[in-house]
Amino acid sequence: MSTAVASRSAELMARAVRLFPGGVNSPVRAFGAVGGTPRVIARAAGAWLLDEDGNELIDYLGSWGPMILGHAHPDVTAAITAAAADGTSFGAPNRHEVELGELIRDAMPSVERLRFTSSGTEAAMSAIRLARAATGRDVIVKMAGGYHGHADALLVHPGSGATGMPASAGVTRNAAADTLVAPYNDLETVEALLDAYDVAAVIVEPVAANMGVVPPLPGYLAGLRAATRRAGSILVFDEVITGFRLGRGGAQERYGVTPDLTVLGKIIGGGLPVGAFGGQAELMRGIAPEGPVYQAGTLSGNPVAMAAGAATLRRLDASVYERLEAAGARLVTGLANAAPASVRINRVGSLLTVFTDAFPAYFHAMLDAGVMLPPSQHEAWFISTAHGDDELDRTVEAARHAFAIAQELPA
Repeated sequence: MSTAVASRSAELMARAVRLFPGGVNSPVRAFGAVGGTPRVIARAAGAWLLDEDGNELIDYLGSWGPMILGHAHPDVTAAITAAAADGTSFGAPNRHEVELGELIRDAMPSVERLRFTSSGTEAAMSAIRLARAATGRDVIVKMAGGYHGHADALLVHPGSGATGMPASAGVTRNAAADTLVAPYNDLETVEALLDAYDVAAVIVEPVAANMGVVPPLPGYLAGLRAATRRAGSILVFDEVITGFRLGRGGAQERYGVTPDLTVLGKIIGGGLPVGAFGGQAELMRGIAPEGPVYQAGTLSGNPVAMAAGAATLRRLDASVYERLEAAGARLVTGLANAAPASVRINRVGSLLTVFTDAFPAYFHAMLDAGVMLPPSQHEAWFISTAHGDDELDRTVEAARHAFAIAQELPA
């Protein structure tokens, strides 16, 4: 399963660095954490990517989550084709946004009403704006390592190894001054902040996917729910990654905790650019044009993205989640048996992360063996329904050799 020399990818990346900062249009694609030259992808199908040099790669990026049915699923591509034939953007209401909205509402009872956006960043930013308006308060609480997009107020200890207050140049201290940070899974610290400050909202990834798929401790999410209610604060679940992946009703269904607002993305667009935020009907009445909280987007509710999302969600029945759970368990069992004792593996459903001290060497050994992983130690692997036993077993065999190679190379 060894891959060929990536000469075409190298040629394209040489051209890309003259066009884009770092040669990419999103930082983690640049292989900054692992070194080397990214593979340029030509096309994808099922659980596989094909790069520009003709190398086939078992894919665990899954476009960072939305490809839960695998790449180029026929139902999704047919929906995209049909919707695009009717026009790609109207700047006016369309039936696809109504149909997708109803599917989301039916799956997530906490989302009585919602607003579509074009990205998860926009959705999280808008949810925070709404929470501040609804409470008349400025301060928000987020968790260290929680990533909620690149809005200024949320780029504080944002995960993927980034730290700081703020964590990006160009974000003013004033923009981040109203953002307080608590360790994930530390309920006492959140409770203390709620006692000490007038907090508008607590925003949290129910499963912390950007620092290694860290599950919530028993009682943590329920504790946040109770504490925010006592404080009169809004509880926001960022389910951009976990929504429709850890169950049809997301992490809130899996853990039995109902937030005030939910942030969604990725899967609800079937791989096309999309985001959404929603919650209680009364709370959502604050959004313009009904209320005073301004939020807008020319491409929000884009008919092609809406159709792709609806086609995806219609496929997500109980059997899908049973299959994903079984695939995740099979893969992690195989990886654990192949790994040295120093390796740690975290998994929740079809999300997992493998922690190894020699991650760059391990990553490249896996890539050379034909397995595409997220090029960062802190990011989640994503399993799809297209990952069958053959792909999973090939991955385990590749990992067995990669662990052996990584142990003999410097980290």
